[in-house]
Amino acid sequence: MAQWTSAVGPAQLARLLTSQQDRPAGSGTRRPPAYRALADGIRLLVLEGRVPVAARLPAERELALALSVSRTTVAAAYEALRTEGFLESRRGAGSWTAVPAGNPLPARGLEPLPPDALGSMIDLGCASLPAPEPWLTRAVRGALEELPPYAHTHGDYPAGLPALRAMIAERYTARGIPTMPEQIMVTTGAMGAIDAICHLFAGRGERIAVESPSYANILQLMRETGARLVPVAMAEGLAGWDLDRWRQVLREAAPRIAYVVADFHNPTGALADEDQRRRLVEAARSAGTVLVADETMTELWLDDDVEMPRPVCGFDPAGSTVVTVGSASKAFWAGMRIGWVRAAPDVIRSLVAARAYADLGTPVLEQLAVNWLFSTGGWEQAVALRRAQARENRDALVGALRRELPDWEFSVPRGGLTLWVRAGGLSGSRLAEAGERVGVRVPSGPRFGVDGAFEGFVRLPFTVGGAVADEAAARLSAAARIVETGGTVGAAEGPRTFVA
Repeated sequence: MAQWTSAVGPAQLARLLTSQQDRPAGSGTRRPPAYRALADGIRLLVLEGRVPVAARLPAERELALALSVSRTTVAAAYEALRTEGFLESRRGAGSWTAVPAGNPLPARGLEPLPPDALGSMIDLGCASLPAPEPWLTRAVRGALEELPPYAHTHGDYPAGLPALRAMIAERYTARGIPTMPEQIMVTTGAMGAIDAICHLFAGRGERIAVESPSYANILQLMRETGARLVPVAMAEGLAGWDLDRWRQVLREAAPRIAYVVADFHNPTGALADEDQRRRLVEAARSAGTVLVADETMTELWLDDDVEMPRPVCGFDPAGSTVVTVGSASKAFWAGMRIGWVRAAPDVIRSLVAARAYADLGTPVLEQLAVNWLFSTGGWEQAVALRRAQARENRDALVGALRRELPDWEFSVPRGGLTLWVRAGGLSGSRLAEAGERVGVRVPSGPRFGVDGAFEGFVRLPFTVGGAVADEAAARLSAAARIVETGGTVGAAEGPRTFVA
């Protein structure tokens, strides 16, 4: 019986491997033999989760043809991986990826580090800030006061608590988008919302158009549903959305869904203007594509003079094209797993009906807490605190990077929680690996792309500030030196405990 659970084709593996472009080696740096470079490339893909554990690799001859190298090179690379514990083989069953005993399984998303690991590791993997106290505690206390009447019911509200649905609808109406409670479904975070939308509109094998780059966890969610991702390249810097390219992709690929983050895009921080939003909705309507607008960052403008455009759904008055997703997780706290969908009533009814086969509903206590925040004005004060934290962290991180890594390139966004950085010609995958060795966790660019795109980038969130931001930049600089020289971690560059 074979030990592998999935397979990676030779063309796909070749694309992933050839995307790993490093800066040309300096005069004092020796390039590794071809087999060693190939083995290192496959090992990096496994460690990052871009090639799953227990995935069957192509036969030696097939991969040699795809990479235009000798079969001997591939055979030597496979043997090196077997020796290191990253590959297992059996005659007649082929070879499949593995991890050495004692190593944690690689994550395919961007899961936060466990709290006990934060003393020695600076975590730049998860774009989430601590709770904005005292508002979390106040919200939970307020929710407990409102809980007794609900405790006498079965507690299942597949569409969400009526009071919270009405409050969310009222908030959209106040933004100039008339909305009824029947157009709202409360979900378990934005991920729960998008998962439900994908299952309703895009069955296995359906095409979904996505920004390139886009949010890594959403891309992985869509892959897990069996969707075929169609990337649409973002413009350089903060220019954002190339509407001619979007129109072409929507017309020619005819995707069932298009997913966009128009408000402080994750990871680039770009903000779509009103003309871009209008034209994007028109293109989706013309193609018969459902446009999913992710608004999880919409309240996180960081500069006081930012003028927020109308919501994407404001350009779809009939409600036939745009489905909007919102959440409390980014603007308030990631531990508050409350999201919502705004759509036409018939879409909401379909989503609610399908929920009987999923999670049945969202926790009542958390819904009451968010409703307390919305109804008392606590939300606005908590989000103002969140903006101040993120702004201070952004400015500290930008300053530290410019001092420590002046050849790294980025545009400073005016909102959101992330900085999208071109890493001076270095491989983001190799920086991520070296970063783990010197005590800073950073996600590489390919996590945010399709088929190995963005190897030269990393994403840095606004989650640390002050002295911790300085230390994070110093550790990234140490990781960059390791990648540049092909060296090892020295005593001065090893991880050390750091307490903010």
